[in-house]
Amino acid sequence: MSRFTGPRGKIVRRFGMNIYENPKFDRLLAKRPNAPGIHGVKKSRKKVSDYGLQLTEKQKLKYTYGLRERQFRVFFAKAQRKKGITGDNLLILLESRLDNVIFRMGMAPTRDAARQLICHGHIKINDRRVNVASFILRENDEITGKNSAKSRALIQRYFEDSSKDKVPEWVAVDKEQLKGQMLRSPIRSDIQSVANEQLVVELYSK
Repeated sequence: MSRFTGPRGKIVRRFGMNIYENPKFDRLLAKRPNAPGIHGVKKSRKKVSDYGLQLTEKQKLKYTYGLRERQFRVFFAKAQRKKGITGDNLLILLESRLDNVIFRMGMAPTRDAARQLICHGHIKINDRRVNVASFILRENDEITGKNSAKSRALIQRYFEDSSKDKVPEWVAVDKEQLKGQMLRSPIRSDIQSVANEQLVVELYSK
């Protein structure tokens, strides 16, 4: 399945939570808390199966991080190969993606905007241009904008418009210099997940 490009408001209402962490969806949920569709107000009496619950949790993560099914499977396989708890590893890998870290820093208002910055060549990692949104950052990696007036103006505008007053402890931001740094890899306690990752593990373990 390709990455979702339709109305994100419907996805937020379907899950009943702001998986995109965009303030406008908080306002939408407050105004229209029911699921989308003509019968959205009514609660289904049908009991959701275990598989249905597991699938829903996987979909939450896919939509949140903007992944296709194949991309998600690749990340899950990497998580399985790493030492430790697979579910924790999965969330840590997803949080360490370049597009997500840029979003966490407030260098872009959304993950989609972060991907656009990356794909259009505005971002450099340790002074090397990177145009792959799924690039996994490591400890002490530094993110800067390309040294061009257009790139700097765009990033500066995003920083100024950012609603993020506080960034995660595992990153540092210098808005004056228009740069950020990943101080360390996130750990599970740093991540407020939108999904139950254990159910995702159970889904792929069948």
